[in-house]
Amino acid sequence: MDISGRTVFIAGGTHGIGRGLARRLTDAGSTVVVGGRDIDQVEGAEAVRIDVTDPGSVTAARDEVLAKHPELDVVVTMAGVMLTEDLRDPAHIAQAETTIAVNLLGTIRVIDAFTPHLIGRGAGDVITVSSGIGFMPFPLMPAYGASKAGVHSYTVSLRAQLAGTGVGVTELIPPAVATSERQRELNPAALPLDEFLDEALGLLTQDPTPEEIVVARALPLRWAERDGTYAELLERRSRSLKTLPGR
Repeated sequence: MDISGRTVFIAGGTHGIGRGLARRLTDAGSTVVVGGRDIDQVEGAEAVRIDVTDPGSVTAARDEVLAKHPELDVVVTMAGVMLTEDLRDPAHIAQAETTIAVNLLGTIRVIDAFTPHLIGRGAGDVITVSSGIGFMPFPLMPAYGASKAGVHSYTVSLRAQLAGTGVGVTELIPPAVATSERQRELNPAALPLDEFLDEALGLLTQDPTPEEIVVARALPLRWAERDGTYAELLERRSRSLKTLPGR
């Protein structure tokens, strides 16, 4: 995928991986618009307010972006939340509903909003963001894993349905990525953001563009079932459940 001279909208581009990706694409010569609920602190980039759980907000953001940038040819669905849940406590449903609303339904809403435009151009790219956790669950965050597995499945179907339209569909599958000093302290094994972006963009800019962008750190998660390591990894990742109250 060529990342220079593109016009890109990143839903969820105000923080974390999305913000880092926005900077990299801007540095590569693309015009980037970042979208999010908290845009007041955004500096050095055009920003549009969007709440992916609100259909009206998604529509308004699309209209604002396309009015200023009718040449838009890349849409990235980056918005997401990562919440812990105690499945022994029925009150966890609040976290589960929020997670599905943002991560899965939010992804679908953003894609739906921009797909007619991209198809009308006859060219463009959609980049979805799932997670290694979508393939190898982290039981402390069950709805997060389920939502990202859903994003993966939806992406595969989207790619099949858009075949022949000129619109490419690529899935970004990150491992744990440290986007702040605090995250590095909480998970020393997390991949530093710049290292992740270096590798991910190296894969993304290959020709032809891979259907999935899986950096080396995410490969054991993506292929655990194939490689026969699923049970071992799941047992290891389940140890975090001891951090829940009463465990």
